[in-house]
Amino acid sequence: MKAQSTSQEKVTPLAKHLRAGKVYRREDLVPYSTSVDRELQQLVVAGRLTKAAQGLYYAPRKSVFGDAPPAESDLLAAFLKDKEFLSFNPSVYNSLRLGTTQLYNKTIVYNHKRHCVIKLDHRSYDFRMKHRFPRPNQVTVEYLLVDMLNNLSELAEDEEMVLERAQKKLNQFDAKKLTKALADFGSVATKRMLNTWLSASNHATEPKGALNE
Repeated sequence: MKAQSTSQEKVTPLAKHLRAGKVYRREDLVPYSTSVDRELQQLVVAGRLTKAAQGLYYAPRKSVFGDAPPAESDLLAAFLKDKEFLSFNPSVYNSLRLGTTQLYNKTIVYNHKRHCVIKLDHRSYDFRMKHRFPRPNQVTVEYLLVDMLNNLSELAEDEEMVLERAQKKLNQFDAKKLTKALADFGSVATKRMLNTWLSASNHATEPKGALNE
């Protein structure tokens, strides 16, 4: 009984505070320890914590495959100190079926606070500050088209081929949703190009003589 009591007494307030799968910033753990840096180092060595980046830690979740990282959304929220962001892999543009085929080993994070490329838990993240971007559950194919055109010069694709296919398949997208996504999120160049395409498409579908009525 005494051994059990002694073991419990060694559990510090910081260690008691930790929850599997949770992400912590060093500054948030200071109130739980009189020597936070030393204790964090000890917890990392003991496997209770994993260091994801400078000043950023998480308590691993146990699984049948061993220690598991936290949810990516929790890691990004803790790093940014903000839950307003949109993360995605550029490979998602392939779902538009406009001829893009490349697979990318990076994650882009639109956010309001940080502009940098950094590794978090050995994964590379490209943080880009933007004033506006949709919530994850509001991402539409029309938004993806606008965003792909915004970033087309960065992609390892044949730009002329992608643009040609996008223009030919423009009628497959919802015109109202596309117009709104363009107004809300399009770059100046993307707005100019897509508006030209939309105007040409509208003229092409007008019945003969409509302009003279």
